[in-house]
Order: sequence, then structure tokens, then C-alpha cells
Amino acid sequence: MESRNPIGVFDSGYGGLTVLRSIEKKLPGYDFIYLGDNARAPYGNRSFQTVYQYTREAVQWFFSKGCPLVILACNTASAKALRTIQQHDLLESGTPNRVLGVIRPTTEIAGKLSKSGHVGILATSGTVNSESYPIEIKKFCPGISVYQQACPLWVPLIENNEQKSAGADYFVKKYSDALLAQSSLIDTVVLGCTHYPLLMDKLRAYFPASIQLIAQGDIVAESLVDYLHRHTEIENRCSRNSKVFFYTTDSAEDFDRHADIFYGKGIHSEEVFL
Repeated sequence: MESRNPIGVFDSGYGGLTVLRSIEKKLPGYDFIYLGDNARAPYGNRSFQTVYQYTREAVQWFFSKGCPLVILACNTASAKALRTIQQHDLLESGTPNRVLGVIRPTTEIAGKLSKSGHVGILATSGTVNSESYPIEIKKFCPGISVYQQACPLWVPLIENNEQKSAGADYFVKKYSDALLAQSSLIDTVVLGCTHYPLLMDKLRAYFPASIQLIAQGDIVAESLVDYLHRHTEIENRCSRNSKVFFYTTDSAEDFDRHADIFYGKGIHSEEVFL
């Protein structure tokens, strides 16, 4: 591998590729490694301990590849594992490397965008059950009311490339209506899973035009640019050879076949074992 210090981007599967795509646009020239833990996906319904263990193993793998910074481009991993990794593992090891998630930058924006003070969250069951979004939003905007709706069938629909099918409309409308039924004052909705931007066209059809739908890719990318500006000790360690490497813990052939749905272009990945 020519690149010695790439930025790591991790997800339990494919969804993080939507975040990587946005990050690449904001940080052209930097090197990246993407890892999808497809062999153990989905993470959404797994326990906190299991998600932490899987995520910890992935972070250690990234560090072994020379990554000074790892982005958990997975809401479930960010919700169930990030805090323990940051407050325990990194401190205990004394490593200068850092790990960031996708929930905090998203919640900072959501609270600021809402004019009514009522924010909706569409996410996996694991992210909803973690209460991470309500907790983080109220840290920045204590007066905000947060409403959550789990959407357990959206990820399977997308990963089977059914997101544009007529059959997907039923489940998009079902969960959208369930969220809106919780409050007529919701004016901002966070897509709390990196798969969900692929449903954006259908979501816009079922939500009033007055409601803002927030996808995470660009928000996380902007936050990363700001982080690197503020943390030159990390930024100076990131290599810049315009290289991007892709890995999966499952079949590389299968990963490559699905990846262009999320990444927007073909890739070539390698299979690894954590």
C-alpha cells in the first residue's frame, strides 16, 4: 500500500460509502481506507457489548493500517461504541490516534435548523433504542423536543436494490407517517442511517415540503474539515496521494457489486478478516 497514513472510514456494511463520497469531495487529495464489516452486518439489532466489540476490532485494524483518524460512518457503531472507545480504549492505550462518529455533528446542525423546536429522527432500531440522538441534541439545544421512529425494513430494501421500486413506497410511507403522527410541529427530520439518503426522493414525496430532511454525508464531511483545521497534530499525519482503498469482511465480489449503489461508481475491494 503506497499510502501510509490514510483516514479510515468504517461501517457495518455499505451505507458509510455515502459518507465517504461526501468526505472525498471536501478533502480531495487525501488518502482513505474504507472497511465494511459485511460478514457481521447488520449491527442495528445487536447488543451494545457486541457492537462495541466489533467496532473496537475494526478500529484496531485501521490503526494497524496506519490510520491516524477513523470515522465511524455508522450510526449504530457511533451510538453504541464510540463513547467507550474514546473514553476508555484510546486513553488506556495512550495512542495519539483519534476516532470520531456521525451522530454529534448531525445533532449540532439539527437543533440549529429547527425553528419549531421539534425534530424527528428516522433510524435503525439499535440507534433509536440507544437514545443517542435525543441525548446529543439536548446537549446543544436543551429546549428541543425529539421524536424517534425506527425503520427496520429500510436497510434490507436498499441493500437488495429495491429502494426505487413501487413496493418500497409502502414501507417508506408507513414509517414516515408514524413519525409525523407523533407531532404536527416537526419541521426538521434527521435521516439517522447512512443508507437512508438513497430513499430521499421517496421521502420527499411523503413529507410536506416545509419539513427539512437532513442527510448526514455533507454534514459529517464539513465537520471533518473543521476538525482537521482545529487539530493540526492529526491533519499533519494524514497522507495525501489521492488513494482510496476498499475492504470488506465478506465476499469482495459481492461487496463490489453492491457498492456502486452507495458510492456512485465502481470499486475494487479486498476481503479481510478481523
